[in-house]
Amino acid sequence: MKAVVYNGPKDVSVDTIDDPKIEKQTDVIIRLTTTNICGSDLHMYEGRTSFEKGRVFGHENLGEVVEVGSAVDRIKKGDRVCLPFNVGCGFCENCERGLTGFCLTTNPGTAGAAYGFARWVRGKVARPS
Repeated sequence: MKAVVYNGPKDVSVDTIDDPKIEKQTDVIIRLTTTNICGSDLHMYEGRTSFEKGRVFGHENLGEVVEVGSAVDRIKKGDRVCLPFNVGCGFCENCERGLTGFCLTTNPGTAGAAYGFARWVRGKVARPS
């Protein structure tokens, strides 16, 4: 599949990457119909937060579920879904309380951090501008 890949600050490319596959029982594979590079991606693009070379941009998207792991019980193949920037597991203490932006499963140790990507850059925690 094609994806926008981070090569370094202000350097991205459209590359062919491996198709996704179910790796955990809680995984879901979505056939994307629409996607966007979020404004928060600009923090990584411009080098204000750490982001590994080779990582794929674009985390706000729409699509159709094509495969689900054996532990997935809330969605099924064929469902249309919208994936916002704040991805939560749906079952941790914070998600159960409706605080999906503070998910303890998808953002362990950085729950509520800058767009899920806050890491130390130049001696301090990177914050959105």
